[in-house]
Amino acid sequence: MFAIFYFLLIRPQQKKQKQITQMHSNLQKGDRIVTIGGLHGTIDAIDENKLVIVVDGSNRLTFDRSAVKEVVNED
Repeated sequence: MFAIFYFLLIRPQQKKQKQITQMHSNLQKGDRIVTIGGLHGTIDAIDENKLVIVVDGSNRLTFDRSAVKEVVNED
């Protein structure tokens, strides 16, 4: 019973958290991102725990690194 619980609930959540942590550590200046709140922008500067996002070409907003939901770079 515990094995089924582990493979259905715990392991997928651990894999997802590992992917999110890796994505946060790989953020770079110029990446197009979406925040948890749905704000779209481009990274202008990165600090250890904070980043500055350029929105609409001229507005700069500061966010915590953990507020990034996904990177949406078009390759």
